[in-house]
Amino acid sequence: MKQALAIIGRGCFAVATIVSWVLIGGFVYFCADALRPPPDLQNIPADCDGIVALTGGKNRIEAGIALLKQQPQRLLLISGVSPHTELGHILSATGTGPLPPTLAQHISLGHQAVTTIGNAWETAQWAAQKHLHHLIIVTAGYHMRRSLLEFHDIAPQLRLTPYWVQPPAMSPPLHFHTVLLMMNQYSKLIGALLRVIILRQTDYAQEGFRPPPPS
Repeated sequence: MKQALAIIGRGCFAVATIVSWVLIGGFVYFCADALRPPPDLQNIPADCDGIVALTGGKNRIEAGIALLKQQPQRLLLISGVSPHTELGHILSATGTGPLPPTLAQHISLGHQAVTTIGNAWETAQWAAQKHLHHLIIVTAGYHMRRSLLEFHDIAPQLRLTPYWVQPPAMSPPLHFHTVLLMMNQYSKLIGALLRVIILRQTDYAQEGFRPPPPS
């Protein structure tokens, strides 16, 4: 009996050690991936017909508007905007305005989303209303992997091209608060991976959003 318990104990220790090293290695990769410089605007596929800028950090809206100016025929959704906030307030706060009316009319504000999952639902509904098929997702580097995971889960019919930015919070990268931020984002990514890939559960609990009707 004691020998069996010892074998089980050693096995559990070995599994825990492997899992720990996998998580540590994953975190190192996550940090390296999140700290990459933003992609060149010229490398964005020309067939992208929509842009989604996720609020919650600096440089995201500015990048979304820069992408819109690059191809003015595109449509831009700023997802997760506070209630009662108007486009003029956003343009003033980010220093990107005023914009020509012909460009401003291509921008929509999403006031429902309060989480990344909410961003995905809000975007799916907007893309369906506007008949869009290929979206550029704009968010911070540390938020991009989880955003793509949630968007693919909720709107698998959409093609997604990532465009990540580096907010001031990521400089310097080895600052204590930056490391805490990265650990927090990494844990959220792990949770999303477990829910979507392993448990295969789509989160329908977002207030104001409803699951699609069964096909």
